[in-house]
Amino acid sequence: MKRGTMITIGGLAVALGVMGTLTSYSVTLYRLFCQVTGAQGTTQRVAVGSTHQAAPEVTVLFDTNVAPGLAWQFAPLQRSVHLHLGQDALVFFEARNLSDHAITGHAAFNVTPEKIGAYFKKVQCFCFTEETLNAGASAQMPVEFYVDPAMAADPGTADVHEITLSYTFFESRKPQAAANLARFALAAPNAADGQKIFAQECSACHALDRTKVGPPLGNVVGRVAGSVAGYPYSPALKAAGFSWTEAKLSAWLTDPQTMVPGTAMEMRVPEAQARRDVIAYLQAPAVVSN
Repeated sequence: MKRGTMITIGGLAVALGVMGTLTSYSVTLYRLFCQVTGAQGTTQRVAVGSTHQAAPEVTVLFDTNVAPGLAWQFAPLQRSVHLHLGQDALVFFEARNLSDHAITGHAAFNVTPEKIGAYFKKVQCFCFTEETLNAGASAQMPVEFYVDPAMAADPGTADVHEITLSYTFFESRKPQAAANLARFALAAPNAADGQKIFAQECSACHALDRTKVGPPLGNVVGRVAGSVAGYPYSPALKAAGFSWTEAKLSAWLTDPQTMVPGTAMEMRVPEAQARRDVIAYLQAPAVVSN
């Protein structure tokens, strides 16, 4: 065989090898590209939340799915949040293992419209790791994010007022590298996270130091229910006859109408971890940075 022919054949073999390698890793490479650029609605991960809050607001909706073959239930504990650009949001999702054995899953995610991917910044998320859920167990998992204020300066996103964050859980092929979702239930109360939850869920009606729609909540632990002077409490809460403790605040946030039938309060905080964090914030607001 002529030397020129052998060189040509060798070159083709190398090229085919390179193409095969790129094909094998194309999904991984494309995902990395999307995570860096926000292409195809892939959200961005950041180390810390934004402290800047711009005037424009958006509504973020949540969508969850489970891949065929994964014996889990998976759902958001709130359907949406309304927030300013740049405002940190802390929301929760719940997963439940319906099987009789531990299963490890991995969540894929994206946002729509796809052009928002570059502006959607995640601070913490269960989707960054392999996650194990024990047989029959359930877990409430936090996601912290914000929408970059730079979105307001982009003419291409001027029509976007709603963003959908979607997750799909798949069964993992790397269970040996997984963390256990039980860690969230065992986590200590976090006053800083409680401040974020208070800001997005409670601040429209409550402040720590003044009356708004609702009474002030600073130093509420230890206070007699319905006792802030001058505030028009419902007759039911005025007659409740108890002082606020951590346990009573948790029951109140779980379902105020069940705890005190006839009260004017209707909003619930269904996530156990969120309730613990908010109560920690109410007890130690001075140590939480603004």
